[in-house]
Amino acid sequence: MQNILITGCSSGIGLETALILKRNNYKVYASARKAKDVEMLENLGFETFKIDVRNKEDITNAIETIIKNDLKLDAVFNNAGYGQPGAVEDLSVEVLRKQFNTNFFGLHELTIQAMKLFRKQGFGKIIQHSSVLGIISLKYRGAYNASKYAIEGLNDTLRQEVIGSNIFISTINTGPVSSKFRENALKKFNKNIDIENSYFSEVYKKELKTRLETSEDKAPFNLPASSVANVVLKIMQSKKPKPRYYVTAATHILGFLKRVLSTSLMDRLLNKI
Repeated sequence: MQNILITGCSSGIGLETALILKRNNYKVYASARKAKDVEMLENLGFETFKIDVRNKEDITNAIETIIKNDLKLDAVFNNAGYGQPGAVEDLSVEVLRKQFNTNFFGLHELTIQAMKLFRKQGFGKIIQHSSVLGIISLKYRGAYNASKYAIEGLNDTLRQEVIGSNIFISTINTGPVSSKFRENALKKFNKNIDIENSYFSEVYKKELKTRLETSEDKAPFNLPASSVANVVLKIMQSKKPKPRYYVTAATHILGFLKRVLSTSLMDRLLNKI
C-alpha cells in the first residue's frame, strides 16, 4: 500500500484530499497545526500528526515515525499555507516574514527532509501546492504572490536536480477553490494591516473587506476542494506524474495570457480583476 504525508488537513483542500485518498485505499498520514484539528482527523480514522510546518522537530518526528511504522514514505503533499492580504506598501517585514515562514520555509523544510529519505530509498513524489498566484500577481495579495512565486523557483530548480532518478516533483497551480482560505485571510488582514492609516484605506473598507467577509464563493470558475484532491489522486496513481497541473479554468486562461501578452498589457488586465 502506498502512503502519503499531507500537511494542512484541518479543512478545505487538505482535508478533502486526505478523505479522497483514504477512500481510494491509500494510507494517509494527515496532519494539522492545532490539537483540536488533529483530534478531528483521528476521529475520521486517519493516522495523524500535529505538524506546525514552522517547527522542524514536528516534521522530523512525523517522518521518523512513518519510517518506523512502514519502512518507507511514498509521497508528501505540501499543502499547508495561508494568504496575507494587503498592499505591498502596508506589509511590514515581520508580516512578510511570517507569510514566508509558513508558505515557503515550512514547505522547504518538509521538502528537504523528504528528499533525504527519497534519495536513500530510491523513489518518492513531492507534490507542491502552489497557486495561479505563483504564475500571475494580483493587487493587494503581494505577500501571498511572493511566497508562491518563491515556490515556483524552488520547484523549477529541484525538478532539474532529480532528473534521472525515480523522484518526481509536481506543482499544482490552483485557482479559485472553495475553502476556508478567505476566512483565514480576513483574520490576518484585520490583525496585520493598519487599515485606517493606509493610503488604500477606502479601498480596503469598500472592496477588500467586503470581499473577504462574504461567505459566498463568487469568483469566476470557482471549483470545489475535490478538484485539487482528484489531481493529487491522479499524481499518486501515475508512475511518472507531470511536473505541473493547472486546476480551474482561471489558471489555464491566466497562464496562457501571461505567455502571450506584454507585461504592460497583462498588468492592465489584471488590475481590472
